[in-house]
Amino acid sequence: MARPVTIVTGGSRGIGAATCVRLAADGHDLALGYVSNEEAAHEVADQVCAAGARCVTVRADTSQEADVERLFDTAAAELGPVTGLVNNAGVTGPLGRLADARTEDLRRVLDVNLLGYLLCCRRAARDMAAVGGGAIVNISSGAATLGSPGEYVHYAASKAATDALTIGLSKELGQDRIRVNAVAPGLIDTDMHATMGDPERPARMAPAIPLGRAGEASEVAAAVAWLLSPDASYTSGAILRVAGGR
Repeated sequence: MARPVTIVTGGSRGIGAATCVRLAADGHDLALGYVSNEEAAHEVADQVCAAGARCVTVRADTSQEADVERLFDTAAAELGPVTGLVNNAGVTGPLGRLADARTEDLRRVLDVNLLGYLLCCRRAARDMAAVGGGAIVNISSGAATLGSPGEYVHYAASKAATDALTIGLSKELGQDRIRVNAVAPGLIDTDMHATMGDPERPARMAPAIPLGRAGEASEVAAAVAWLLSPDASYTSGAILRVAGGR
């Protein structure tokens, strides 16, 4: 049987990188999308290849239609028909109250987290329908239901939109044999916290998690891998929370 070909956006770090490595171990060939850190992307690609998978890296800002089209075109040309998409690329902007947020930060969050997901899902729907099916996993967040007051309600709002997108698209694409699901991570120990200005956030917030710790990116990747696997063949429209009970 042909190996699945899966695109992972934001694959150069954190959850995206862990997902690439896990999927490679599970037999996927991968197109790794990244926006800026070429060195990190190549390091992840090396790990993917070491697991016996093929990998192509593509610099792509998923908020830009031309970049999304180039990402999918490159994946198909280099690896074959795309059968999987992990919509992972995302930004939070700085931590803080909405009243203090800059318009440019709000716009960037919505452009990447919502428009980017829509653009990738649209292209995936077209390509997967043409080859008889596939699977999409959108990376949401526990923030979608918690709201994240005082931190990033704009990010939480974009992730609530991700959940709505996942549910609606799963119903729209079911007839095309395309499954659409989401994983909603909680507090995960990645460099995202440093990027948003609070590197100590995982340790500080861990006591509020019922399991008493922050999660690992590999634990989120395991959930993504299951949703892409044949074991989840009757699962669509699900939002799988990986949040330590919170």
